[in-house]
Amino acid sequence: MARKTKMNNITTPELLGRVDPRNKELLADFLDYLRSIQRSETTIAGYKNDIEIAWVWCLLYNNNAFYVGWTKRQIVKYQNWLLNENGNSPARVKRLKASLSSLGNYIESVLDDEYPDYRNIINKVESPVNQPVREKTVFTDEQIGGLLDELTEQKEYDKACALALALYSGRRKSELLRFRVSDFTDDKLVCGGSLYKTGKIRTKGRGANGKQLECFCLAKQFKPYLDRWLREREEKEVESEWLFPSREDRTRPMAVSTLNSWAKRFSDMLNADFYWHAMRHMTVTNFIRAGIPDTVIQQYIGWSDISMVPVYSDIPADEQLGMYFTEDGIVKPEQKGLTGI
Repeated sequence: MARKTKMNNITTPELLGRVDPRNKELLADFLDYLRSIQRSETTIAGYKNDIEIAWVWCLLYNNNAFYVGWTKRQIVKYQNWLLNENGNSPARVKRLKASLSSLGNYIESVLDDEYPDYRNIINKVESPVNQPVREKTVFTDEQIGGLLDELTEQKEYDKACALALALYSGRRKSELLRFRVSDFTDDKLVCGGSLYKTGKIRTKGRGANGKQLECFCLAKQFKPYLDRWLREREEKEVESEWLFPSREDRTRPMAVSTLNSWAKRFSDMLNADFYWHAMRHMTVTNFIRAGIPDTVIQQYIGWSDISMVPVYSDIPADEQLGMYFTEDGIVKPEQKGLTGI
């Protein structure tokens, strides 16, 4: 089964329709402000979802009070409800409070002429201490290799291709859907043909287009899965520029929800919790095991900060130390090369 996340089932249309019109207008104005500073629609949707939860709680448990007048006592009650009645994790509570804090900053800095006495007090209330609520899944090469083999044997070539792309590129789930077929042609091969260097795709970041990055993928490892998927597309007369097009509209990429459903299937096949971000961890981990320097891994993934490399390493401390220290003393780690990944 996939990892469990507390889903939001409180913001029904009926309840949202009863929210104080001032709160609804305040949220609408805030979302327009976010668009004016070029926040992505995905980010804006996240703020909308988070703040609507607060509005419905306020409707049900806080006399539908206008947010500008909330006190620290009311914030404490909201936080307590999220944590102890709604079952949200401490990390999720912090995220929900952060959205309200951003709204408060907007009121304080942009609507100061309307609410000159308003002060953003959301962060005056201490947040709960983070506690792990998910068990991290660390996959072995044998597990993912076996899954790729099984998907291939069952002729689920689209799923095998997506999984291989995640494993050999290290891209995030949403980024996998932004690749085009033209990103994996022979003219995109670099480094002696060992890597595909794609055109720029939108990654995580601000703006309507987000951060634009040229991405890399291990060519030799990925190509067998790519070729099978492209042959199937041709046989089924699937014509689309997108590597993973929507079935309903070939001019658009597949929805993230489809990848989520695939993750559930992978979990069942592996009898372990599969989530796409684990493949990003696996990419980095395999590179470290191959002796690739952190600076090269940083460039491959496209991180601006090299400190992200150890964050994504799933190598136990004793194994990593064993790469450099043996009974003979300090040793240079074996260079395995890309073919060993």
